[in-house]
Amino acid sequence: MKTSTELYGRLHYKNGPANAFRHAFWNYLIAKRCFKWRKNEAVVLNWAEKITDWHENAFPNKPLAKKMDLHNNAVGRTIFKTHFEQTEANVIEMLRKMALDSIPVHSSSDFADFENQFVHITEA
Repeated sequence: MKTSTELYGRLHYKNGPANAFRHAFWNYLIAKRCFKWRKNEAVVLNWAEKITDWHENAFPNKPLAKKMDLHNNAVGRTIFKTHFEQTEANVIEMLRKMALDSIPVHSSSDFADFENQFVHITEA
């Protein structure tokens, strides 16, 4: 939350690209921190997915926003897998660039078309 607020102010509380950054970075950090204690990538990625899915299900959200959050969470876990040895600063920079290319989605969007890309809802 602190990093997202420093970079985006309160924009990360909306459903835009800053929110995509926050969700992906959150999942990346959970996996990275857990890996220090459990040196098994599959186990930590499973744990990160389990805990963040629980969070998305525990706190009510509109269906499209929930789908968006789950998607961006998964992108963050993929970033952990593919950029495990990068510094946190490098990952933040990469995620910021990805946020600039975030794709707007709507209820009929096929999220499978946007694998490994951030998605966001354009707020009217």
